[in-house]
Order: sequence, then structure tokens, then C-alpha cells
Amino acid sequence: MIHLHKVAYRPNNSLARGFTLIEVLVALTIVAVSLIAGMKASGALTLHAQRQTDGLLGQMCVENALHQIRLSRQMPGLGQSSRECQQGTQTYTLALGVQPTPNPNFVRVDALVRNTTEPVLRLTTIMGRN
Repeated sequence: MIHLHKVAYRPNNSLARGFTLIEVLVALTIVAVSLIAGMKASGALTLHAQRQTDGLLGQMCVENALHQIRLSRQMPGLGQSSRECQQGTQTYTLALGVQPTPNPNFVRVDALVRNTTEPVLRLTTIMGRN
């Protein structure tokens, strides 16, 4: 005589535990989106820090040029001039434009500092006779 035993199907047995493929894909998508957002944020911070550094170094270029003009104790000549400005390891181009004003004792000085690709700083001031 053959005896058959019935085996009951239990969905909660130890082999049925784990994550489904959909749950794993959702988790991976969330992680990927978080990583992309973090990379964009760090890229924006790096770009902002570089712009801030360029602005500071460009301002030093302009201030040095204006101090040099003031120390020469004579009015700068009218017209455009351009020169290179070395600040640390960076090289900038400084363009100075000197224009007359209605008062002959003053001139308008426009300064534009550029790095290799774009303008960094623009400054306009009035200089008088010393």
C-alpha cells in the first residue's frame, strides 16, 4: 500500500522572503536621482567658487592699475589701452578706457578684466588731478 502525504503550500515560508524586482528597481532609481542631484550641486558650488576667485583676482588687477595711475601723479592719457595682469597662476587681460568728462580736472576710467574665455569684472571710476 502506498501512502501519499499532502504537502501544504505556505507562502510565508523562509524561501519566499526578499525584495521583488520592482522594489529593487525603484530603490536604484531613487539612489541614481539622489546622486545626480548631488553631482549638480557640487558642480554649481565649484563654478561659483571659481567665479568668486576670478572676481577677486580681477579686482586686484584693476586696483593695482588704478594705484599705479594715481602714483604717477599725472592724468592718464585719453583712449584705450590693454595689458596683461598676472595674479598668482592666473593671467588676465586688463583693458582700460579713459574718456574726458565735462570738468577738465577729471577723467572717466573704464576697466574691463577678462580671463581667457569671458569678462570677469567691469569697473568705472572718476579720477582727478592729484
